[in-house]
Amino acid sequence: MNAHPEPGEAGGILTIDLVGLAANWRELARRAAPAQCAAVVKADAYGCGLEPVTAALAKAGCETFFVAHLDEGRRARAVAPRATIYVLNGLLPGLASAYAGCNLHPVIGSLAELAEWKAFVATTAWHGGAALHVDTGMNRLGLSFDEAAWLARQPQAERGELVLLMSHLACAETPDHPLNARQIAAFGELRAMYPGMPASLANSSGIFLGPDAHHDMVRPGVALYGGNPTPLHINPMGPVVRLQARVLQIRTVAAGETVGYTAAWTASRASRIAVLSLGYGDGILRAASARDHEPGGEAIVAGRPCPFAGVISMDLLAVDVTHLPEDLPRRGDLVTLLGEEISVDDLASHAGTISYEMLTSLGRRYARIYKDGR
Repeated sequence: MNAHPEPGEAGGILTIDLVGLAANWRELARRAAPAQCAAVVKADAYGCGLEPVTAALAKAGCETFFVAHLDEGRRARAVAPRATIYVLNGLLPGLASAYAGCNLHPVIGSLAELAEWKAFVATTAWHGGAALHVDTGMNRLGLSFDEAAWLARQPQAERGELVLLMSHLACAETPDHPLNARQIAAFGELRAMYPGMPASLANSSGIFLGPDAHHDMVRPGVALYGGNPTPLHINPMGPVVRLQARVLQIRTVAAGETVGYTAAWTASRASRIAVLSLGYGDGILRAASARDHEPGGEAIVAGRPCPFAGVISMDLLAVDVTHLPEDLPRRGDLVTLLGEEISVDDLASHAGTISYEMLTSLGRRYARIYKDGR
């Protein structure tokens, strides 16, 4: 794991609520039942820390995890020795033995990968199994529908120890998008070609498309970490991430003066500006900056929302606190950038992006506190 500073020495504090994380997983498992609920912990568990997140979810009862890379699989295996772990980005050339050595299951996405996997299985008699990824409309990774149909007609021995059939929804966060129905129908056809093989289609938003998308296993990711899987509705998930930043200085800016790089934000009246010890180097994306006639993000200072002021720097962020009492905030106070008052989706929208990018952009300079309920 990466080393992080102590809370008293850090410009920002990132608190991960592992109890809330487990509660989100249980809620998704309830909605998907009787399908099994797995967990996606790729990209350092969406920036929340792969090891503590995987351990907490395994303790909560999660038995299957998905990562993107081989090394992530090794890390997950170290804290979840009995779990089933799939590597989404597939089989890297010449490394089949490395997957087997950690009991990791590659997600096969091409006939070339399948041929290499079959050769490895034939020469080693390893029976750990792999997943078969079929593209049903994403046009990213995966065998084509025709390739998968051809493979289904081959003798069982020619398939190379496949234990899971899967695909990935492209537009699940938009329930009425026509591609959802096409993908669900195509995957239903595929499942009929592979009788007896467990099947998985739904991601976080896919869980909310209903039972036709659930099959045998669902694979939530961002919803576990508090992101809204139903953007058109109130978020059904609880918050998991809280980000606080330390106030370095409060300064007075005269009306007509500018704040920050490019002089993009002008004080419309005599203003009090709090300068915080974090910036885009810590994952607060520059696109969330405030400019004249273009509001940016906001922070919760002394319990009240305060707008960003000016362009976000690498290490610093300015916030307009003019409307607060003159004795607030104070040097060294902590203010909130993410939490119950400001969701990850809120901050992401100010940056013109999505909660996935927001979470995975969180920097390494924060002190990290994990709340496990003990």
